[in-house]
Amino acid sequence: MVTVGSIVRFEVKPGKEAEFEHFLKEVLLDVQQAPGTTAWFALRLSSSTFGVFDAFPDEDARQTHFAAGFVRAEKAADLLEHPPTFEKVDVLAAKLPG
Repeated sequence: MVTVGSIVRFEVKPGKEAEFEHFLKEVLLDVQQAPGTTAWFALRLSSSTFGVFDAFPDEDARQTHFAAGFVRAEKAADLLEHPPTFEKVDVLAAKLPG
Protein backbone atom coordinates (compact mmCIF):
# COMPACT_ATOMS: atom_id res chain seq x y z
CA MET A 1 0.00 0.00 0.00
CA VAL A 2 1.23 3.48 -0.81
CA THR A 3 0.24 6.61 1.07
CA VAL A 4 2.69 9.29 -0.09
CA GLY A 5 4.64 10.17 -3.20
CA SER A 6 6.60 12.87 -4.93
CA ILE A 7 6.69 14.59 -8.28
CA VAL A 8 10.02 15.99 -9.46
CA ARG A 9 10.33 18.16 -12.57
CA PHE A 10 13.57 18.73 -14.50
CA GLU A 11 14.25 21.36 -17.18
CA VAL A 12 17.23 20.14 -19.21
CA LYS A 13 19.72 22.35 -21.07
CA PRO A 14 19.42 22.37 -24.86
CA GLY A 15 21.42 19.54 -26.40
CA LYS A 16 21.58 17.58 -23.11
CA GLU A 17 18.26 15.73 -23.45
CA ALA A 18 19.69 12.37 -24.55
CA GLU A 19 22.32 12.49 -21.82
CA PHE A 20 19.66 13.21 -19.18
CA GLU A 21 17.44 10.43 -20.49
CA HIS A 22 20.40 8.06 -20.14
CA PHE A 23 20.97 9.36 -16.59
CA LEU A 24 17.35 8.57 -15.64
CA LYS A 25 17.65 5.05 -17.01
CA GLU A 26 20.78 4.52 -14.89
CA VAL A 27 18.94 5.83 -11.82
CA LEU A 28 16.39 3.06 -12.29
CA LEU A 29 19.07 0.52 -11.41
CA ASP A 30 19.55 2.20 -8.01
CA VAL A 31 15.85 2.63 -7.39
CA GLN A 32 15.18 -1.06 -8.06
CA GLN A 33 17.34 -1.80 -5.01
CA ALA A 34 15.45 0.63 -2.73
CA PRO A 35 13.05 -1.46 -0.62
CA GLY A 36 10.92 1.52 0.46
CA THR A 37 10.23 2.76 -3.06
CA THR A 38 7.01 1.03 -4.12
CA ALA A 39 6.68 2.65 -7.55
CA TRP A 40 9.00 4.86 -9.64
CA PHE A 41 8.40 6.35 -13.07
CA ALA A 42 10.72 8.51 -15.18
CA LEU A 43 8.78 10.65 -17.65
CA ARG A 44 9.43 12.87 -20.64
CA LEU A 45 6.94 15.74 -20.56
CA SER A 46 8.28 17.71 -23.53
CA SER A 47 11.48 17.86 -25.57
CA SER A 48 13.43 19.38 -22.67
CA THR A 49 11.20 18.72 -19.65
CA PHE A 50 11.44 15.47 -17.71
CA GLY A 51 9.79 14.26 -14.56
CA VAL A 52 9.83 11.53 -11.96
CA PHE A 53 6.85 10.26 -10.02
CA ASP A 54 7.42 7.87 -7.16
CA ALA A 55 5.29 6.37 -4.39
CA PHE A 56 6.04 5.08 -0.91
CA PRO A 57 4.27 3.31 1.94
CA ASP A 58 5.04 6.09 4.42
CA GLU A 59 6.91 9.33 5.09
CA ASP A 60 10.03 7.56 6.40
CA ALA A 61 10.45 5.69 3.11
CA ARG A 62 9.95 8.91 1.15
CA GLN A 63 12.60 10.73 3.19
CA THR A 64 15.07 7.86 2.76
CA HIS A 65 14.49 7.97 -1.00
CA PHE A 66 14.89 11.77 -1.10
CA ALA A 67 18.24 11.56 0.71
CA ALA A 68 19.60 9.10 -1.87
CA GLY A 69 17.99 11.02 -4.73
CA PHE A 70 19.63 14.27 -3.72
CA VAL A 71 23.06 12.68 -4.12
CA ARG A 72 22.09 11.25 -7.52
CA ALA A 73 20.63 14.56 -8.70
CA GLU A 74 23.88 16.40 -7.92
CA LYS A 75 25.60 14.19 -10.53
CA ALA A 76 23.26 15.54 -13.22
CA ALA A 77 23.22 19.18 -12.09
CA ASP A 78 25.34 20.29 -15.05
CA LEU A 79 22.65 18.97 -17.42
CA LEU A 80 19.88 21.13 -15.94
CA GLU A 81 18.80 24.70 -16.69
CA HIS A 82 18.03 25.21 -12.98
CA PRO A 83 17.54 23.02 -9.90
CA PRO A 84 14.68 20.54 -10.10
CA THR A 85 11.33 21.29 -8.47
CA PHE A 86 10.02 18.84 -5.87
CA GLU A 87 6.44 18.36 -4.77
CA LYS A 88 5.33 16.03 -2.01
CA VAL A 89 1.94 14.45 -2.66
CA ASP A 90 -0.50 12.29 -0.74
CA VAL A 91 -1.64 9.19 -2.62
CA LEU A 92 -5.41 8.90 -2.34
CA ALA A 93 -5.86 5.74 -4.40
CA ALA A 94 -3.57 3.43 -6.35
CA LYS A 95 -3.54 0.28 -8.45
CA LEU A 96 -0.28 -1.61 -8.31
CA PRO A 97 0.69 -5.05 -9.58
CA GLY A 98 0.60 -7.96 -7.19
